[in-house]
Amino acid sequence: MTRTAPSLLRTRGSHDSGKVGMIELFFDLVFVFAVTQLSHTLLKHLSLEGALQVAMLLLAVWWVWIYTSWVTNWLDPERLAVRLCMFLLMAAGLLLSASIPEAFGARGPWFAGAYVCMQVGRTLFFLWAVRGERAGLRRNFQRILVWLCASGGLWLAGGWMEGPARMACWALALLVELAGPLLYFRVPGLGRSSIADWDVDGNHMAERCGLFVIIALGESLLVTGATFAELKWDGNAAAFLSALLGSIAMWWIYFDTGAERAHHRMLHAQDPGRQARAAYTYLHVPIVAGIIVGAVADELALAHPDHASNAAIAALLGGPLLYLLGTAMFKWTTNERVAPPLSHLAGLALLLALLPLAHAVSAVALSALSTGVLLLVAAWESIALRRPARG
Repeated sequence: MTRTAPSLLRTRGSHDSGKVGMIELFFDLVFVFAVTQLSHTLLKHLSLEGALQVAMLLLAVWWVWIYTSWVTNWLDPERLAVRLCMFLLMAAGLLLSASIPEAFGARGPWFAGAYVCMQVGRTLFFLWAVRGERAGLRRNFQRILVWLCASGGLWLAGGWMEGPARMACWALALLVELAGPLLYFRVPGLGRSSIADWDVDGNHMAERCGLFVIIALGESLLVTGATFAELKWDGNAAAFLSALLGSIAMWWIYFDTGAERAHHRMLHAQDPGRQARAAYTYLHVPIVAGIIVGAVADELALAHPDHASNAAIAALLGGPLLYLLGTAMFKWTTNERVAPPLSHLAGLALLLALLPLAHAVSAVALSALSTGVLLLVAAWESIALRRPARG
């Protein structure tokens, strides 16, 4: 008599089937370190080239994290085999994060190797874990494996290159990975996946991405507190208050109503995979990027409150711009709106209007103005959504 191995998939349909497990929260601690490394790297390389490099590294960090979230959306992280896989991914993730400051220098091969091990290794494990499950699920990840192997070769090749050649090779690798879900991982001979193949648990996906936003906001507060602790408090209280209120406003804009409304939409969607791909896989990138750039801007305003360099101005306005753009598109995609929220569009316009004034005011004043815009957007949307409907 043949003994069937117990399934490693999550049990769907129960009250807590989409609950985020403690092992997933433990896994996320690696990415607290990764986000810190990204913000510190950007702070040390405040140039166009440095910004492009950090943007590429952020995409890589986000991509490896969101793919893991998709996998644990299907697999049960409470099973021993899945936990062991998560621990191995954590080890590789620590190596990846430690390599970030010198990813475009001496540690390029380490960064690339850790990244490819995580992406390809996790997919191979998933294929083993679902070997006895439905064919559609197996075939979906067979296609994903082909795409990740193709991009992995570019990552590894770029790791052994130098200068612009490495950046070009890694940019091509990211392009391959970003295009994969949009093209449904089409592979000659294996066909393409369908939205029906991506039957994710909306509750789990929404909560996981919300937790990553919390990670990024927490890192922002950590940077603010650590920088302020080393300075004279009398002359930097305004910059500290502006940074704190800016983080609170960012939290409010995302979590007050947007995250919950998107969560509800995901739970009741006929095609949650489409929502997960657009709103959570792609549109959270500018949200997280905005928080990281904002953290760098807060540190610059604290350390140099009087004069704002061109790089500081780009961070002080660019962080809120990225964040509002990301949250506007996220809310537009996850709610039945004919356009992005008017409050967010007005906030983007006000931030752009601050550009001509940027060199005429101090860094702390510009920080206060950009924070004021975020607070205005938060209050506007909150009041508008709570206003009783007219009879």
